[in-house]
Amino acid sequence: MKARVYVMPKNGVLDPQGKAIGHALEGLGFAGVNDVRAGKVIELDLAETNPDAARKTAEEMARKLLANTVIESFRVELA
Repeated sequence: MKARVYVMPKNGVLDPQGKAIGHALEGLGFAGVNDVRAGKVIELDLAETNPDAARKTAEEMARKLLANTVIESFRVELA
């Protein structure tokens, strides 16, 4: 079963990569972008076939390794 883990900086946490992207977009003439937050997507191909167990496993992976839960939030989607 495929799972996607979306990891983003929490609100209030500085995001220098997002700021740099926003600045670059502005420099390229794209107006009206108020804020940019940069995160990451991790795709997992899990052997688990039970959706509930797959979600639980992916969430545990995110908590233990894929996201720094002090400064990042995450969500899991199954495909």
